[in-house]
Amino acid sequence: MNISPIFFPLLIPLFAAILCLGSWKRVKVQQAIYLVGALLTLAAAIGLVSKAWQGEILFVQVGKWTAPIGITLVADLLSSIMVLITSVIGLVIFFYAGGTLDKARREFGFYPLTLFLIFGIMGSFLTGDVFNLYVWFEVMLMASFVLITLGGKKAQLEGAIKYVSINFLASSIFLAGVGVLYGTTGTLNMADLAVKLPQVNNSGLVLLAAVFFIICFGIKAAIFPLYFWLPASYHTPPIAIASLIAGLLTKVGVYALIRFFTLIFTADTGFTHTVLLYAAACTMVFGVLGAIIQNDFRKILSFHIISQIGYMILGLALYTPLAIAGAIFYIIHHILVKTNLFLLSGVSHLINRSYDLKKLGGLYRRFPVVSLCFAVSAFSLVGIPPLSGFWGKFMIAQAGLGTGDYWVVFLVMAVSMLTLFSMTKIWSEAFLKEREADNPVPMLSRKEFVKANLPVLLSVMAMCVLILFVGLNPEPLVDFSKRAAVQLLDTQGYIQAVLGKQSTVNSDLLKVNSLN
Repeated sequence: MNISPIFFPLLIPLFAAILCLGSWKRVKVQQAIYLVGALLTLAAAIGLVSKAWQGEILFVQVGKWTAPIGITLVADLLSSIMVLITSVIGLVIFFYAGGTLDKARREFGFYPLTLFLIFGIMGSFLTGDVFNLYVWFEVMLMASFVLITLGGKKAQLEGAIKYVSINFLASSIFLAGVGVLYGTTGTLNMADLAVKLPQVNNSGLVLLAAVFFIICFGIKAAIFPLYFWLPASYHTPPIAIASLIAGLLTKVGVYALIRFFTLIFTADTGFTHTVLLYAAACTMVFGVLGAIIQNDFRKILSFHIISQIGYMILGLALYTPLAIAGAIFYIIHHILVKTNLFLLSGVSHLINRSYDLKKLGGLYRRFPVVSLCFAVSAFSLVGIPPLSGFWGKFMIAQAGLGTGDYWVVFLVMAVSMLTLFSMTKIWSEAFLKEREADNPVPMLSRKEFVKANLPVLLSVMAMCVLILFVGLNPEPLVDFSKRAAVQLLDTQGYIQAVLGKQSTVNSDLLKVNSLN
């Protein structure tokens, strides 16, 4: 019996999570199950990307239902690369958590919960049905909520309540949008919606549904003015959990926005994408200003998540192949960089026992490798050429010039300068300055620290190497992003893969020459 390769990134973490639950409190067994599952998931994701790279949109119907009825799974270039990067982060977190997470949390469900979270993320990327996307969101919400509260500390519970409350609101708005879509078209299959929604006479209802989904996905992606929950919750759990959530969860919201507003809601881009454009600009500005005024390592990074999400939405809002390609490139770059920066904040905490910049210091002189990893990740976030952040920002700025939105170029440069300023604050306080002599927490020697935390350091260094590879060798990912952007805008290809039907496509959007 042939099993579609789409199933493997879903089934492997699911079965691994179930096996971990069956090995409750046997940490060594759970670690072995998680590691094997993570490696197999990575292999399955690589296979999925290789299939998608050949130009094939993989599609499968669960059971014997015929699309648009039933559960639909679809893997194109965008969803397959998101599955791959998720599997990479899941593997890195395994090694980092083994060296930093306390035994109680690892015994009490960290491994199965993380696998269930990865399962939900994978499903969100691979689903081809709007209601099933809602279900995958709820799987993610449940797993991430328990992970955030794991340990039961007051700050965690407070952050988790804010996190889950706003996400319940987002879910309610999501269901309202689902109701409007189903009421007007009689379907929730994404490909079928792309065919039927332009035929709906009531443009007001279609626009209402679009607004519902902008708000819902905007909350999950933490765009302006819906981002206030993120810095209140992302800094509360242990870094092994915070880095996983910070690196991946908001990108699911961004992915959903890109998917919906290139495939489903394309009839009134003059309104929807203008809203997204100004929301993206405000997200970039308010996020970076929030980072500047913070003095907690993790809170600065949390506000930077918000600011950097703005770049991705900006690429979608400009709505050209080059801009969307820039957004895709930037998503991959940001997942790697932001995850590593959170991991590095955890390394700093292991050394100094604090996240308060005023209580940190001395890292550059005593831990040069850690300092180098931070510098590479921070400069990548800022967009210093030739590191990875530069290429994504360059593509988006170039797209802004192409559409005549010259202010976009200025905005990209201005926010990058403010990002540099805020990251310089971390560098000067935590790395360059010497620790205060009266600091009551003794700093471990380099030899002692390396011996006690080798898996942690190797995780950070591996991520740093990957970030450098993307930045110094950007052509493969740039080419991949451009092809993914063309595929997204060629809605006919997606619809034909799922339904076997024709659709009308603006051929001007599909000219590969416009990418160059």
